[in-house]
Amino acid sequence: MTDKVRLAMVGCGAIASWHLRAIEASVPEIEVTATVDIDPARANALAAETGALAFTDLSAALASDTFDAVDLMLPHHLHEEVATECLNAGMHVLLEKPMAPTPEACARILAVARSSNTVFMVAENAQYWPEINLVADLLAQEAIGEVITARACNFVPPLEEFFGGDDPWRFSQAAAGGGVVMDAGSHWIRPLRMWLGEIIEVVAVVGHPFPGMEPESLCRALCMFDSGVVAVFDSMLAPGPLGPDPLFRVTGTKGELVVDGIGRVKLYDGTEPRGTVVGQGNYLLSYEGELADFASAVLRGTPLAAGPEVAVGELRTALAMYRSHETRRWEPVW
Repeated sequence: MTDKVRLAMVGCGAIASWHLRAIEASVPEIEVTATVDIDPARANALAAETGALAFTDLSAALASDTFDAVDLMLPHHLHEEVATECLNAGMHVLLEKPMAPTPEACARILAVARSSNTVFMVAENAQYWPEINLVADLLAQEAIGEVITARACNFVPPLEEFFGGDDPWRFSQAAAGGGVVMDAGSHWIRPLRMWLGEIIEVVAVVGHPFPGMEPESLCRALCMFDSGVVAVFDSMLAPGPLGPDPLFRVTGTKGELVVDGIGRVKLYDGTEPRGTVVGQGNYLLSYEGELADFASAVLRGTPLAAGPEVAVGELRTALAMYRSHETRRWEPVW
């Protein structure tokens, strides 16, 4: 057994830089040995940072025998084709969310992964978000009693590195498969599922306030969980300035937990009107946990915090929200 994961970064855009920072900060078991991008400038730039070999063709990279695992960070419509190629080549695969834009494509990827005898992981970093796991622990301790309701809110301005350029692929329905719900919305849906159970039904409306974005840039939804709890899901790519709003709030019979925009977890239990800070997290630390979990699964065979099939839940929730907007009624998550 080796003590290093030799990793190829496939797709050298904005998220690749975030993953690289996480590896450099706390995952020494991963060594980036190859970079792959159809844009040679991007592949070469990331290779220069890591000492890796740069490729513009995935098949040539796979034939080079310079890596054992891939980190796939590509437009959503490419996920099935590229993940399948890498799994069939015997690679361990870390695939950015969503696994694919349709449940049928997800099922095909999972079938190939099961027969590959390699590690397959969907990169839903919210599973490793420190604030989210702290709230999960506090809920397990009944810090706010029985949960009554919750809200997840992801109202953000566009980050230039993700939405910049002349024709960002996230503005294309064909490439992205959906908008704010399908993409970053999964980071807000996963915590709700971690805390409250499975979402069984949703009612939602979507809108298009952000200029030039073909898929939805706004969604407001109610989510019914198998526990009977109803939570609010709000997501928007904002065309203008925004005021502060908590990322999450969970309301119980004995108080409330609030996660604010700077990573503080506050407990409101009646002892302090402004709330008591019970933890301080950082969203970017979630990538360190994600990549460390992948490395451990590859090197030591440890089970992942959440198997890849769990990620299908966020996709099915997004698709149910889209159906609800069309039918104007509650839609089952299936």
